[in-house]
Amino acid sequence: MHRSPLFWIISAALVLRIAAAGWLQHDLDFNKKRPFLIMGDAEGYWDLGRRIADGQPYELYHRSVLRMPGYPAFVAGAIQLSRAIGVSDKDHFVARVLMACVGTLACGLVAVLGRMLFDGPTGTIAASITAIAPPLVGFSVILLSETLFAATLLASLLCAARLVAAATQGKSRGRVAVWAAITGASIGLAVYVRPSWLLAAPVLAVIFVLWYSRRRPLWECLGIATILVAFAYGSLLPWAYRNFDVTGHWVWTTLWVGPSLYDGLNPQANGESNLAFFEQDRLMDRMSEYDVDRYYRQKAWDFVRDHPGQTVRLTVDKILRFWMPWPNAEQFSGLGLQIAVAAYFIPVVLAACLGWFCGPRNFWAWTLILGPILYFSAIHAVFLGSLRYRLPAEYPLCIAAAVGIRCLWKGVARPAQPAA
Repeated sequence: MHRSPLFWIISAALVLRIAAAGWLQHDLDFNKKRPFLIMGDAEGYWDLGRRIADGQPYELYHRSVLRMPGYPAFVAGAIQLSRAIGVSDKDHFVARVLMACVGTLACGLVAVLGRMLFDGPTGTIAASITAIAPPLVGFSVILLSETLFAATLLASLLCAARLVAAATQGKSRGRVAVWAAITGASIGLAVYVRPSWLLAAPVLAVIFVLWYSRRRPLWECLGIATILVAFAYGSLLPWAYRNFDVTGHWVWTTLWVGPSLYDGLNPQANGESNLAFFEQDRLMDRMSEYDVDRYYRQKAWDFVRDHPGQTVRLTVDKILRFWMPWPNAEQFSGLGLQIAVAAYFIPVVLAACLGWFCGPRNFWAWTLILGPILYFSAIHAVFLGSLRYRLPAEYPLCIAAAVGIRCLWKGVARPAQPAA
């Protein structure tokens, strides 16, 4: 029998996720009578995945740069696997099982990152939290990009940790440069899944220069930072070139930034998504995809300029929605589910705060595990706030919670009294 606690934790994570996949598929097939829990986004991803699997042009709703290709490519792989084993394209269970495996992988990456930044017990506790956390289990089998993005985000954090370790341990400039390149490429890989990680490369590069310049010459620090950013954006070059070929413009992410920005910054905005304006305006009938994106970007910034007070109120509302302990979407409005999510998230945040105050003073460890959730909080204070956008960052946050749990345990534990 395998004696490693981590083995049993990862096994439990996989069992829980596969069970969730089976339950959700049964509920959708026989109770809700629809293929996806969240119809709009999931249906769009599935259609794009099928087009990739069939070798058709990559477009959705006659738009060619609507979604990054990372998650649709994953869906295409699931569809091709389904076909290979004789399952219909309309059966989504194979994709859910593969997503369960990705969610389990993310738990393993949390353990590795926790071990690398702190120690083995911290990584094991963090993996335990992610293995059973209700929203992380549930979203692992919903056909959306959050869980795959979480896994790629964790991979980029692991690479960044290796870069910092190489720099801290005084490794050769060549080795530090190699890890800078790998870190940049891993960030680019995550951006292929979700574009919101795009600014992570320059942010990380600036922090690295400020930190590393105390140890090495400034020119060397700038060189490492340049390599990191160059590989991050260089990995996106094939996608940007493809977009140039299709639209005539170099687009490094998508042409949905403008409508998404205006969705959060318009006179009727309240912090949640409401794309009724897009259907009403019907700009795609008379404008190019690129021009529609630029039009809505300008309208959003015009709103900010003309309504500064309402912009501030919306920003606060979106931050509150982002940090809300329970789900705020209609699909997850059940009282039991809200209690389960809050019962997980509130203790995790409190434990993470305790870890920050009482845990080891390791600048890079805390930057890498708390940085993502603060980064996404800032990003979605501008766009839209929702628990969905917080989920990928909850994986590294659980490492901070594990540090807090260990601090609490050390505080309440008492040495054994010697026998009289």
